[in-house]
This record gives sequence, structure tokens and C-alpha cells, in this order.
Amino acid sequence: MKIHEYQAKAIFSDTGIPVPREKLATAPPEAKKAAEEIGLPVVLKAQVLVGGRGKAGGVKKAEKLEDVESIAGQILGMNIKGLEVTKLLVSECVAIKAEFYLGITIDRARRKPVLIASAAGGVDIEEVAKKTPEKIIKIEINPLLGLLPFQARNVGMALLSEAKLATEFTSLALKLYRLFIQRDCSLVEINPLVLTGGGTLLALDAKINFDDNALFRHPENESLRDLSSEEPKEIEAKNAGLSYIKLSGNVGCIVNGAGLAMATMDLIKRFGGEPANFLDVGGSSSPEKMVTAMRIILSDPSVRVILVNIFGGITRCDDIAQGLIQAKNEADIKVPIVARLVGTNADRACALLADSPVLSATKMSEAVKLAVARAKEAE
Repeated sequence: MKIHEYQAKAIFSDTGIPVPREKLATAPPEAKKAAEEIGLPVVLKAQVLVGGRGKAGGVKKAEKLEDVESIAGQILGMNIKGLEVTKLLVSECVAIKAEFYLGITIDRARRKPVLIASAAGGVDIEEVAKKTPEKIIKIEINPLLGLLPFQARNVGMALLSEAKLATEFTSLALKLYRLFIQRDCSLVEINPLVLTGGGTLLALDAKINFDDNALFRHPENESLRDLSSEEPKEIEAKNAGLSYIKLSGNVGCIVNGAGLAMATMDLIKRFGGEPANFLDVGGSSSPEKMVTAMRIILSDPSVRVILVNIFGGITRCDDIAQGLIQAKNEADIKVPIVARLVGTNADRACALLADSPVLSATKMSEAVKLAVARAKEAE
């Protein structure tokens, strides 16, 4: 779950991480009033849950008060990567002496948190990692011990080369890690972390992603969710107990288990197709859940075929088959359906589908090839 910059900075401020003086605005007059209170010059920053705001024209500096309203009017309402800008952050301008990157995330390969820092701040850290990996410092964090002061201090000295600034950096990094753990984050990031002209460190930007699986422990996190920035079908799927992510292809996928879903999408690509979605119906699927999954997928006009790939352990294949038949009866489904149902009660599922228009396959590769071929025929 992602949150906006202004929300992340409010959390940073509560945690004791220094941030600039800023105010949120939803209309040009509010932006002008905020600029008057903060003092000129100011930077107006679009608040959308995607990257590349600056390149899209969503971050602009205003030197004069009369310019603030016009610039705010230009930013508010603009479309950045499919999202409309309805809020902007009016921030004080800061004299920058140097820019750095600082973030904490989970290294899934090592199964532990990792602190990432770089003297190349203010740019995409992915580009830095790709082109100049030597500029990136990575510190593995023992989950039992947490980030230790000496680790943060060593990074601070490597970046700042001064004991006083390294001590300030250590305090900031420890607070960032405490926030990461206490709020069950999957990512906390400051880019850039700046050394101001006054010789202090300041989080000029902020990014926080929360672990969706831990939201039940944090109602305060859930309350920060911006549903207007999320795909409506993904929200509907979540409410129905499904895991759904819309993609750009034409082969709709209904699979049980995230690993099998990923393997199915890989195989679709291998055989020349493009998946239209990731949809995991979970370990126990009632017919009603299957009907909901079908409805969500069919609401995407780009879908030309539906591929159902179930390896039933906890999931009962006959439940899936009944759901397919129910969906066929309740809706006018014009796209072909290819099903591969293997595992618990697979024989019953095959008997249920024997007289239906659903195309069956016993092997995963056969099912995927058939679905990709039907999708190509329909284009």
C-alpha cells in the first residue's frame, strides 16, 4: 500500500525526522495562502502515487506570489500516468549543499531488511544501481538486533566525511528503521536527503509503502489509503477476498496460488501471448468467488480468452467447475474459456464440465497454448 508524499512527511515529522515547512493545497487560492505563510520562494509538488512527477511537469518553483496561483492551476487537474492531480504540496525552498539517497526495504533473497544509501541522491536509485553500482552502499540488518548505531555511523561517515554530520545521520537512520519496523513497512525512502546550506540534514522528499498483509494490525495505516488512485477492479477483488492486478494483455487468468499464477503468466509470455491480469483466487474457492473473479476479468474489454489454471490441494476443483458453470449461466460470456483443473475432486470437475462449452486440458502447457491461440484468433 502506497501513501502520498505529504502523508509520509507527516509520519516522518512525528518520528523526529526533519522535513521542510510545507502545506497541502487543493485549489490555487489555498496554494497562494500557503505560500504567504511559508514565505517565498516555494516549490509546488503534485501529489500522485506514481513516479516521474518532475518530468511530467508536476513539480515547479514559484519565485513570486502572483505566480503561485497560476502554477497551481496548471498542476491541479493535470494527468500524470493516468492519475489526476487533485492535491499539491506547497514547500519551502531549501538551499542545498549536497543530495543523498537513503532507504530501507526487505531483501527477499537474504530474508532480512537492508539499508541502502548513496551519495547520488535526487535521481532514480534504479538508474544509479544500473550505471554506477559502486556508488551504492548496502547494509544488511539483523532482524533480531535491528540497525545498530555503528552501522549507521559508518554509512554516515562514508557519505558525509564529518563526525558531527555522521552523528546526525546516525540518529536519522535509526529513527527511519524504527518507523520501518513499527509500522510494518515494505519500503521507507528519502530521495533526496539533503545537506542544507546551514549544515543540517533534511528529508526533502519522502516515500512509504506499507505491507498489505500487516494492515490488520495498523488501522492508522489503512486510513491513509487513497482509493481514488487505485484500480477499481483491484478494490472490488480485495473486498471479495481475491488478489487481482490488471495488466495490459488479452489472456485473462484465474489461478490459485501466487506462485502458480506467476508461472502461468510466464508460460503465456513464452508461448507468445500477453496476460491481461494476475488473479489469485486463493486456497479455498467457493463457486461465488469464482463468479466474482469471472465478472472482474470480463469487465476488461481487452480480454479475448479466459484461462483457468487450478492445482487443487485445499481448493476443490469441483467448486471451481461449479463456479464456471454458474458464471456461464448468469452472464453472457462470449469469450472462450480454457480450463486446466488438476487435484482434489478433479474427476468430478471433469464430469461437470463434460457437456459445457469450456475447453479442457490436462497439462498446463497444453492449456496455455490453447488459450494463447484462441486469443490470437480473436484479435
